[in-house]
Amino acid sequence: MAQTEENPEFFPSIADVVDKTSAGDEENVSARPMEEIESLCMQCGEQGVTRMMLTSIPFFREVISAGKIRLEGAMYTVKILNRTDLDRQLIRSESCTINIPEFQLVLPPSRGQLTTVEGLLRDIVADLNVQQPLRRIQDENAYAKIQEIIDGLKEIIADNEDEDEEGKDKLEKRDLSKEDPVARAITITLDDPSGNSFLEFVDSMSDLKWNVRTYERSLEQNRQLGLAPPAEDKGENAVDKTEQQPGGPDEEVFEFPGICSRCSRPLVTRMKKVSIPYFKDTLIMSTNCDDCGYRDNEIKSGAAISELGKKITLKVEDRDDLSRDILKSDTSGLSIPEIDLVLHPGTLGGRFTTLEGILDQVYEELTEKVFNTGDSGVADVDDRAAFQEFLRKLKQVKNAEIPFTLILDDPLANSYVQNLYAPDPDPNMEVVAYERTWQQNEDLGLNDMNVESYSGNNATDGDVKTQSS
Repeated sequence: MAQTEENPEFFPSIADVVDKTSAGDEENVSARPMEEIESLCMQCGEQGVTRMMLTSIPFFREVISAGKIRLEGAMYTVKILNRTDLDRQLIRSESCTINIPEFQLVLPPSRGQLTTVEGLLRDIVADLNVQQPLRRIQDENAYAKIQEIIDGLKEIIADNEDEDEEGKDKLEKRDLSKEDPVARAITITLDDPSGNSFLEFVDSMSDLKWNVRTYERSLEQNRQLGLAPPAEDKGENAVDKTEQQPGGPDEEVFEFPGICSRCSRPLVTRMKKVSIPYFKDTLIMSTNCDDCGYRDNEIKSGAAISELGKKITLKVEDRDDLSRDILKSDTSGLSIPEIDLVLHPGTLGGRFTTLEGILDQVYEELTEKVFNTGDSGVADVDDRAAFQEFLRKLKQVKNAEIPFTLILDDPLANSYVQNLYAPDPDPNMEVVAYERTWQQNEDLGLNDMNVESYSGNNATDGDVKTQSS
């Protein structure tokens, strides 16, 4: 007879804490909701008291100031479209960075916090308002920009501080329904390298407005969390990097000055050669503009043009397959037949990431389309419903909740999917080489390419002579 194991709650819920406090005696230590611990104040050096409330949060875990650092970082993203989204619970750890791209607002890591989305926005408004009178005198431009953010956040939370219309504002606020749209749709992102933050979803993890992604921490993030030793002084250990690193010149990062295509200011493009095991050399180029924030990443093959095209078919059965490295060149198409997803060559450009990373990017860009209220959004109600159903299936795919097939078709054979069984064949992956059609060669500009005889006098029958103008 099977026995059901109950998952015990180590800490009471907030409602239980409130009930216990209301029914208890103030002199009774066990009835107090806070745990009090004597501690030393690091500011004045005197003895003080640290208070902690231990509580259990649904769909999350017990919260305590000394939390365990997770193996991976976590990034939560939620779109605030209706007033009911303002009631989502939010847990912010001391290492969490919050980003609201619509206002170009980034909150650096600060104290831990348990609140709601509305509570977070109200705290932001209160913090920004503190120095506004001083900014108005010292820097008029900074005052105007910050005031624009404050006014925008107040519109979202429907907050008005006009004392003369206080009664009218309260009446209007009572008339607002939870299903009413907010004045301005925004996106809130929680990026926590420790993985101890949380943003509540509605009903289930298939919530279309909610998304979570885990990632491996960088060396700098591990240093910030105290998991790696600090960087050594470069002056004390100055050595020739090309001699110390086994890759030699391949490990060198080249920098090229250029002009930003968006703001026309100087920027630097960095390029690095990467050798992928059991594949070919690849060039990774990155362009970042510090002035306007423009970013662009490009992946190019560092080898000669392949004589044959290549089609890679991968059967994904569990989450382990999502961690495979994948290189999708700008000439490769991507398709998932189970959900009728087809990306033509050129879509997303060249990408070197994991399978989970590229599916996350596809999901984010398509989500922007379905929730966009402008001309580029999905306007028809039936089309929007069908598109939301497609996004639901895509979310199941990117979380590996259902098995699916990934197909990369690259006529230049510059794409790659990691073989977990290398050098042996991967039982879940099929790689087929094929001859390109005349139309594919035409689209790639290969039909007019002459690599045997540039003069055209000694060209063989297989060469194509270029016409002189």
